[in-house]
Amino acid sequence: MQVLRSPGMNHSWFRNLTVGIAFFFTFLLFSSIGVLLFVLKPSEIISSLFSEEMFYSMKLSMLTSSASTFSVMCCSIPTAYALSRYSFPGKRIVKAVLGLPMAFPELVMGLALLLLFGHGFLGPYLEMAGIKVIFSKLGIVVAQFFVAFPYAVRVIYSTFEDINPRYEQVSRSFGYGEFETFRHVTLPMARSGLFASSVITFARCIGAFGAVLVLAGGSYMHTEVLPVTLYLNISYGNLEMAITSGILLMGIAFLAILSFERFEGGRM
Repeated sequence: MQVLRSPGMNHSWFRNLTVGIAFFFTFLLFSSIGVLLFVLKPSEIISSLFSEEMFYSMKLSMLTSSASTFSVMCCSIPTAYALSRYSFPGKRIVKAVLGLPMAFPELVMGLALLLLFGHGFLGPYLEMAGIKVIFSKLGIVVAQFFVAFPYAVRVIYSTFEDINPRYEQVSRSFGYGEFETFRHVTLPMARSGLFASSVITFARCIGAFGAVLVLAGGSYMHTEVLPVTLYLNISYGNLEMAITSGILLMGIAFLAILSFERFEGGRM
């Protein structure tokens, strides 16, 4: 007599395998992160956390990352909309170039920006206007912008692609212009995607290191953002400050992801 097996019985081994792999690598990741949390004593973390250098680094990181995120969102929304809705000469080239920074290391981006804003290209003209980018706080914002911009465009582009253009066509049929339709129809429908993009952008900005180090430098208490603090203190052999800055970066990233998950209703 042949025994009929339910689909659940046939695939139980596969289910257990995939769940087991997920738990195994989650455990490895949690263990690697947890090492930072238990190396130092709480008193050592607190003393490093309330040091003058850490206060400066946190303040500069939050200010520059907020400015960079705002600038990225203002530029990536129209860019992504143009790529999603319009056909124009060179569109494929534009998409390819915008994706390049995601494929090569930040150090390459930092070197390219250093050459662009250096004395051989835009540097002299900007200095004539009283604008200094290299080895300055403005350089931090510029580096963070170019690091995060491609990611924001990619997320927002996918969001606009998921919105049916018929909604915009209906709005246009009632006599509304392109901008009015974009403002009152498309943007509200893209709300969740825009929020996700802003979270990802802020996380990329505050964690940017290679491009920031090359363009803005790693000057102590001048262009010292949190990743630079971690780097400098590792170089000095001050593990307490380095580990504390790493914990702060992880905490900020965790809060960003948590806020995204709560806004999205925990869908994954």
